[in-house]
Amino acid sequence: MEKNNRKGWLYLLPAAAFLGVFMIYPLVDVFVYSFEEGYNSASQSFFGVGLYNYSYVLRDPYFLQALKNTFILVIITVPLSTGLALIISLMLASIEKVRGFFQTVYFLPYVTNTLAVGLVFMILFKKTAYSDGLINLLIHFFGGESVDFITGPYWAKMLVLCLYTVWIVMPFKILILTSALASVEKTYYDAARIDATPRWRVFTKITLPMISPMIFYLIITGFIGAFKAYSDAVALFGTDLNAAEMNTLVGYIYDMLYGNSGGYPSYASAAAIILFAIVLTITCINLMISRDNVHY
Repeated sequence: MEKNNRKGWLYLLPAAAFLGVFMIYPLVDVFVYSFEEGYNSASQSFFGVGLYNYSYVLRDPYFLQALKNTFILVIITVPLSTGLALIISLMLASIEKVRGFFQTVYFLPYVTNTLAVGLVFMILFKKTAYSDGLINLLIHFFGGESVDFITGPYWAKMLVLCLYTVWIVMPFKILILTSALASVEKTYYDAARIDATPRWRVFTKITLPMISPMIFYLIITGFIGAFKAYSDAVALFGTDLNAAEMNTLVGYIYDMLYGNSGGYPSYASAAAIILFAIVLTITCINLMISRDNVHY
């Protein structure tokens, strides 16, 4: 038995070393950087240790704007994309002959380059010297006034970012939920059919509990993915997200390291630790909620 244990740990050693070097060590390093005040990358020196970096970041208007944008994105896109994916998956599950075709169509945005999809959205929403964009043409058709969705009011830009994010993440969720629905034991549905159980009750008492682990998985990964959003905003509004008031937490961290105001790894580290704490807290809350609502 002892020999087998040693073999097991030996097999795990490459993966453990990989995690230690590329995940645990960077996390510890970022945590240390976040407390080093006035850190200089060139000289590898700092003049003090304390909470000033956190105090600066939490008072920085750019960080507060990025925090606001990220929370709005999370609150809107995660439930909306998961709900729409569930509805579409239920519709696909009821179609047998052309199910594969529609699954391919819905999955295409997931394998398409993010920036390419962003360019398409810009063409749809952006006003130019030659056109107001397809969406504005539709608004005009129904008697409304055109809106500059890319460089206009804040609500319009946030609307486009949310729609873009939902469009990007929904194909993966559809794929997962379609697979989950296909794995539900058919005998449960046969028994419900014999008892003439209404469809809504079949869904709430059979389908939903059986696929709840996958829904929970998508919600958790959806929260984490939305908090890490950055390329979506860049694809729509360019690299100067602070000027567009559309920066995200990850974008703020990047700007502190490499942007026009870059060269401040201590501030970037403090912001990264705050982001880590937020994601960890929300994940723990979801795990506690799942104990009573997820059926394995």
